[in-house]
Amino acid sequence: MDSLRFNLQQSPTQLKPKVLRPRITNMSNQTDETDPRASSSAGKIQRLVLSSEGRTKLNVEPDREFYSYPRFVNHVDEKFISCLTDLYRNRLRPGSIVLDLMSSWVSHLPEEVKYEKVVGHGLNAQELARNPRLDYFFIKDLNDDQKFELEDKYFDAVLCSVGVQYLQQPEKVFAEVYRVLKPGGALIVSFSNRMFYEKAIKVWRDGTEYGRVQLVVQYFQSIEGFTQPEIIRQQPPAGGGGGGPEKPVFNWLMGLIGLASRPDPFIAVIAYKNFKPLYE
Repeated sequence: MDSLRFNLQQSPTQLKPKVLRPRITNMSNQTDETDPRASSSAGKIQRLVLSSEGRTKLNVEPDREFYSYPRFVNHVDEKFISCLTDLYRNRLRPGSIVLDLMSSWVSHLPEEVKYEKVVGHGLNAQELARNPRLDYFFIKDLNDDQKFELEDKYFDAVLCSVGVQYLQQPEKVFAEVYRVLKPGGALIVSFSNRMFYEKAIKVWRDGTEYGRVQLVVQYFQSIEGFTQPEIIRQQPPAGGGGGGPEKPVFNWLMGLIGLASRPDPFIAVIAYKNFKPLYE
C-alpha cells in the first residue's frame, strides 16, 4: 500500500499555507505487519499498560467530530501556563527542532527563545493556523492512526500538553515519538486535573492525581529505550490560590457551593531517548 511521509526539509515557499504537504513513496510490497518502522525504527513496546476497558471513552463519536469547531480558550490557568513556559525555557535548547503534539492555537513556548522549527499536530486546522509559533502543522487522529508520517530521529524534543488523557493507544504513540526523536531528545508530557470528561479514557477518569502520574510514568516505561521518567510537580496552595492571606474556612465554604477558584496543579513527566544529554 502507499505510505505517506512528510518532507520537513522543504523550503517555506513550498509549504503554503502552514500545512505539511505529504511526499508519496511507493511501498506497495509492504503491509502494516511488515513495515520496517514497526520493528527497527519505532520504539519497541515491551508491554501494554492499559486494558481494553481502561481505553474506553464515554463519548464514542470520532474525535475529529468532537474537535471540529475551534476553541480559542486556555484549558489551564495562568499559573500552570507560567510553570510550563518556564519548564520549556529550561529544557529546550535554542535552535531545537520541536514537535508539539495535540497542540492548539497556543504552544506556551517562551517568546524570547528562537527554535529552528516548530511543527504542530492537532485535530482542528483553524486553531493550529492561529498558533504563531508553528512553522508547519498536520492533522491526525491519534486514536485512529498512531503512525507519524515524519522522519526518523528528526526532532530534538516532543511536547504533549494537557492531551495525554485522551490517548487510547498511548503505548503506540509513545513508540512513534521515540522513533522521531533524536538520541538524547526529550518527550515532555504535562497535564493537570482538567479534562473533557466524556473524551478522557476510563482509567484516567477513574484515577487519582497520583495514579495519573504513575500511569504516564508507565507509558514511558512500556517503551524500550526511554530513560527513567522524571516527575515535576507543583501543587497549588491548600484552600486555593491567589494573593492575600489564607482563609481556610471561607475557602471551604466557597468550595462547598462551587464558587471557589482552585489553581490547577502543574504536573510534568519527562524522559529522554537513550540518554539525558549534559549541557554546559
